[in-house]
Amino acid sequence: MPVYVWKGKNSLGERRKGEAEAPNEAAALAQIKRLRISDPVIKEKPHDLLAGITFFQPKVTGKDIVIFTRQLSTMIDAGLPLVQALEILEKQQTNLTFRKILNTVRTDIEAGSTLADSMRKNPKVFDNLFTNMIEAGETGGILDIILSRLAVFMEKAMALSKKIKGAMMYPAICLSLSIVILAAILIFVIPVFSEMFASFGQALPLPTQLVIDMSDFVKAHFIYIAIALTVLVYVFRKFYGTEKGRLSVDGVLLSFPLIGELLRKVAVSKFTRTLGTMLHSGVPILEALQIVARTANNKVIERAVYRVADSIAEGRPIAEPLEESGVFPNMVVQMISVGESVGALDTMLDKIADFYDEEVDQAVANITSAIEPLMMVVLGGLIGGVVIAMYLPVFQIASFV
Repeated sequence: MPVYVWKGKNSLGERRKGEAEAPNEAAALAQIKRLRISDPVIKEKPHDLLAGITFFQPKVTGKDIVIFTRQLSTMIDAGLPLVQALEILEKQQTNLTFRKILNTVRTDIEAGSTLADSMRKNPKVFDNLFTNMIEAGETGGILDIILSRLAVFMEKAMALSKKIKGAMMYPAICLSLSIVILAAILIFVIPVFSEMFASFGQALPLPTQLVIDMSDFVKAHFIYIAIALTVLVYVFRKFYGTEKGRLSVDGVLLSFPLIGELLRKVAVSKFTRTLGTMLHSGVPILEALQIVARTANNKVIERAVYRVADSIAEGRPIAEPLEESGVFPNMVVQMISVGESVGALDTMLDKIADFYDEEVDQAVANITSAIEPLMMVVLGGLIGGVVIAMYLPVFQIASFV
């Protein structure tokens, strides 16, 4: 639908300008006159040449969705009609991609669709968890409460994700720098020493000869090494994209001493927080478990949750299949069993999630404190070993003198 740019004066004689989306210029003028703009000057907005290319469009971030959710909750709680609230949020949205999506959602609602159904047409922005909770809120007449819970849930999920990324950032940067520095030394520095040592006319110490041979190999086969690494990454991504590959890699990650402990605690926190939020919002438990499984981001956890859903469908309590899965700690299983028996499963799940959020903080601190000295030893060993190897002939010559 074309967009028209207009400018004019309002009833107080003040200059105003804006945009109107309409099927034609006459419809756009009608919209502008409803705003009591006199003598409007209107023209169609030029088309953006990059508008049809997805790569160049701004992405809708988690922060955009959280702000939108909280503002929509406030407006509905204040008594504003849903369509009017969406129109206000659409106009003030600075992300052009999100603005177009909100416009589509509002148009669908005006045509008689529900908020949940209109949001489902944009699954990359509004996932199954989001739309199912919206549907539960619309059905129960508590949309403002559900939106508020969604905003809190997403804020905590984003905080958890930020902690994990922060914990992994330091070792990733250190490892990348060490590889770059080592490659630079082998390609540019070692050949200078090699030419100097060749003029000595003596056999070099074994460590020095090994470093020089490694430098010669890297220089001679640098292109092939880069191609091999690229192919290796491609093959790994393809393998990880398969069911068997994800199950194998995720299982290995969970078995690592520190990383595995962190991933398991993150999985428990995410599982309990998501399931508790959905149950508290009125989503049926089987449907909630299916959604939780799809958002687990770990194939081992996903399979365990699916088995739990299948067992519950057969009439068993939730605690039994959780214990049989072997993925969830015994304390979590016992607390869920107690919550289920007293009819307060959603509340108990929230308490478990709060506890494991703190456990994640501690696990991140443990990993950081363990990785820092380990990275120093690795970097010092690599760089220091190369430097010492290159100075051994100098020490040897000095001893002869």
